[in-house]
Amino acid sequence: MPRFLPSLAVFSALMFGLAGPAAALPGVEEAMKDRVLGRPDAPVTIIEYSSLTCPHCMAFHRDVLPELKKAYIDTGKAKLIYRDFPLGGLAMAAAMMARCAKPEQYFGLIEILFRGQAEWTRGEQPLIALSRIGRLAGLPDSEVQACFQYRDLWQAIKNSAKSAEQKYDINSTPSFVVNDQKISGSLPLEEFKKVIEAELAKKK
Repeated sequence: MPRFLPSLAVFSALMFGLAGPAAALPGVEEAMKDRVLGRPDAPVTIIEYSSLTCPHCMAFHRDVLPELKKAYIDTGKAKLIYRDFPLGGLAMAAAMMARCAKPEQYFGLIEILFRGQAEWTRGEQPLIALSRIGRLAGLPDSEVQACFQYRDLWQAIKNSAKSAEQKYDINSTPSFVVNDQKISGSLPLEEFKKVIEAELAKKK
C-alpha cells in the first residue's frame, strides 16, 4: 500500500488546515485537472504516475522525457498526462504546491522540483526549501503555506492516487500507462520507443 499519509510532524497540520482554498488558490476541481504535454488529439496517450521525491522519476525526467518529447510529443504523435502518486508527506507537499501554481507554470515547476530533488529533499528544513522553490515559480509564501494546509486538495490527490492503484494496479513510481498498457519503472529510451511505435502502428 503506498504511503500517502504525511510523514513530517509539521505536515500533520494538514488535517486541521483549510477545508477550502484561500482566496488566491485554485478550487480543487481546477487544481486537479489533468496537466498535459502535447496535442489533445495525439494518437498515443502516456499517463505518468510519479512521486516528486522518487529518484527513478527524476531520472526519467532528466534522461528519457526530453528525447520522448522531441520524437513524439512535439511532433503530435503522443501526449503525456502527469498524475501525482506521492510516496510520503514531503512528496505530497510538493505535489500540492505544484497543483496550486498556475497551469501554464506547472510543468516548469515539476522540472525544477525534479532537477533540484537532491537539495530540497535532503535538507534539514525541506518544507522551507519547497517554499523557496514556490516563490521562484511566482507563488507568494502566504499562498504556499495556505496550499500546504489545503485539506481538500490533499484528499483529492490521495483519492486520485487510490483510483490509479485500483484501475491500473499502480503500486510504485514511476509507472506509466501507454494507451492502456501498463509499464512499471523508468525504462530505457529505446524500450519506451518500442512501446510507443507499437501503439502508433495499431492506429494505421
